[in-house]
Amino acid sequence: MSLQSLYGPNGLSQTPPSMTPLSIKDSGAAREGLPFTDLLKGIVDETDKQQQIADTGVKQLVTGEAESIHEVVLTTARADLAFRLMMEIRNRLIASYQEVMRMQI
Repeated sequence: MSLQSLYGPNGLSQTPPSMTPLSIKDSGAAREGLPFTDLLKGIVDETDKQQQIADTGVKQLVTGEAESIHEVVLTTARADLAFRLMMEIRNRLIASYQEVMRMQI
């Protein structure tokens, strides 16, 4: 396997269209006044979508419908990473809330 097959002609990693990374769809939206709750809801929805894709891939692997075990492993790893990111964001939000609650007025 050559490096050219892993990376595109311009040297960038090629992500299949069905495997979009967890990200904000419009990075400029946060500057334009996107409410914080909508931002969090988008992260949770994207994480849920990644979990559903991974679940479907595992079901297809078990039933023998999956074409490639590597794709199933990648989607499962992507879903795991998205979930860990969401949990870290939650942990930071809780820690920030607790810090604000400890402030003296």
